[in-house]
Amino acid sequence: MTSDALKSLVRTVPDFPEPGIQFRDITTLIGDGEGLAASVHQLAEIARNAGATKIAGMEARGFIFGAAAAVQLGIGFVPVRKPGKLPVKTIGIDYALEYGTDRLEMDPEGVSADDNVVIVDDLIATGGTALATVELLRMAGARVKSALFVVDLPDLGGAEKLRAADVDVRALMQFDGD
Repeated sequence: MTSDALKSLVRTVPDFPEPGIQFRDITTLIGDGEGLAASVHQLAEIARNAGATKIAGMEARGFIFGAAAAVQLGIGFVPVRKPGKLPVKTIGIDYALEYGTDRLEMDPEGVSADDNVVIVDDLIATGGTALATVELLRMAGARVKSALFVVDLPDLGGAEKLRAADVDVRALMQFDGD
């Protein structure tokens, strides 16, 4: 399935969550069996070419695409969670949001220095969550050189921030403007 065909499966919801925002809703893409399969296959192939030994995904939609890509590659999946969701000792990182802060956590035993972890998520916007994930995985000892997204909103600058952190960024599609 082509990038344009996949892009046509992403619904745009105007004025959500506030006036002037064009929300890119991937629930229509994941609800389409062929589109979901094509997206996962394409992400898995890019991750394979990047030498992934594990895939990390951020809660929640990164779990959908990341876990499926990991299964397709026959490698492990590392969940990066919201605080208090893991039943073991975790490491965590606080990061800035537009209005406040948030926190991500992971099991540090989920990766090792031998792991080349590729991050997979549904969308890259400002890059805050993705940058925090890179830093958290690196704190745990993993190498992180690649991040893959279904959608890139390049005007918000997140992909460029990741590149500045020495992370190759790829997306299956992008929506300029808005």
